[in-house]
Amino acid sequence: MIARFASVLFLLVLAGCSSEPSGNGLPDFSHVAEKAGPSVVNIATMSRGESGNAEGELPFGLEESPFGDWFRDHFGEGEGGGMPSRSLGSGFVLWDDYVLTNHHVVRDADEIIVRLADRRELEAELVGSDERSDLALLRLDADDLRPVEVGSSEVLKVGNWVVAIGSPFGFEQTVTAGIVSAKGRSLASGQYVPFIQTDVAINKGNSGGPLFNLDGEVVGINSQIYSQTGGYQGISFAIPIDMAISVAEQLRDEGSVARGWLGVVIQEVTRELAMSFGLDKPQGALVTRVLPDGPAASAGLREGDVILSFDGEPIPRSAALPAVVGATKPGREVEVVLLRDGDRMELDVSVGELNESAMRDGASPLPEPPTDTGLLGMRVETLSSQEREAEGGIGGGVRVAELQAGPAREAGIRSGDIILTVAGTEIDSVTRLREVIERQTPGRSVPFLVQRRGSPLFIAVRIPES
Repeated sequence: MIARFASVLFLLVLAGCSSEPSGNGLPDFSHVAEKAGPSVVNIATMSRGESGNAEGELPFGLEESPFGDWFRDHFGEGEGGGMPSRSLGSGFVLWDDYVLTNHHVVRDADEIIVRLADRRELEAELVGSDERSDLALLRLDADDLRPVEVGSSEVLKVGNWVVAIGSPFGFEQTVTAGIVSAKGRSLASGQYVPFIQTDVAINKGNSGGPLFNLDGEVVGINSQIYSQTGGYQGISFAIPIDMAISVAEQLRDEGSVARGWLGVVIQEVTRELAMSFGLDKPQGALVTRVLPDGPAASAGLREGDVILSFDGEPIPRSAALPAVVGATKPGREVEVVLLRDGDRMELDVSVGELNESAMRDGASPLPEPPTDTGLLGMRVETLSSQEREAEGGIGGGVRVAELQAGPAREAGIRSGDIILTVAGTEIDSVTRLREVIERQTPGRSVPFLVQRRGSPLFIAVRIPES
């Protein structure tokens, strides 16, 4: 029995088993650092279009960084004219002669210098950069580069240990560890990226560096931190490697990235809206506008549809939809499962290609109107044809002129909102609004589609019991 245990233990050690704890009960990360460290690089960039540091001194982090002497040799210091703007970051060898890093590390760079783990310094060629995913691909003219082993961010679980290697404040080959705190995080700065949230210590200079699992496989690219001070506060975000590989392949092959486009404006499904649509819990992405001539319009999607899944991927909340659609190759036909008027249905959608014109959505302030009649605590008025045209060519709607205490104000409707539909029924007059409201079941929440400052929004309004 002892011999059998010893042989099993020996095999685990040979395999570099990541689950073997150290003497204090914590995992030993040394094998990850040894295995993956040679693939991690430091990146320095220069942009001569900026005046840089007026005193000619190296900013914090550069003085002790591996690039301190290089900056002084190339640009001098203390000569009165200052130095060009610089940045430091991290990256890793993804393929034989390609390095992956963050877009913001190399943005606007006139020169990119990569320092390898063996201390070679090489000038890199920018193959392509994608701002939406914050990824950039570099190419090196060098031999004996060691690419990382690529893992899967899809199988990564919340609570798994992960290890980051990078250059915080310019200190090369710094290893930090933590756990996966959450997956699929949506940030305002990266709506097409389902970020991995970790508590790994990440600071300035770590950007673009790899995030490894305990098998030494890269599972993410460290990109952002949440901080009120500028330093590490226990929340950092990494780009999933599965998505990053797709972007890197497009940058390598095409020099740019093509993203899918659905052509809808969406909002979150709140608890009140879920009840009004007949959902047992808040889920999906609520369509507030279908853009004309877009893929969704051609497929038959409507305002008020709740998208529950896209191409087989569940949509637990609205923030998940842009990343899933964006990762879909333009031109593909996919199945969209949605909820409409309480019934589930499937539609086939031919995905379009995202471009700048597709992202634009005009908005203009609403004028303050006169008052008319009262409904649910609202005073509303019918729009003229000229006003409808001014509001983007809407086909109907009544404007909320004034609000008093009542269900509408409690639900969040504001003065100036234009009510377009109630419970899926189009509203083109005050009379029509009154008729539709009177048909609703007292005590239930009903979805109102309103237009506010040019943007559509669903609000669940509870019909009072008489």
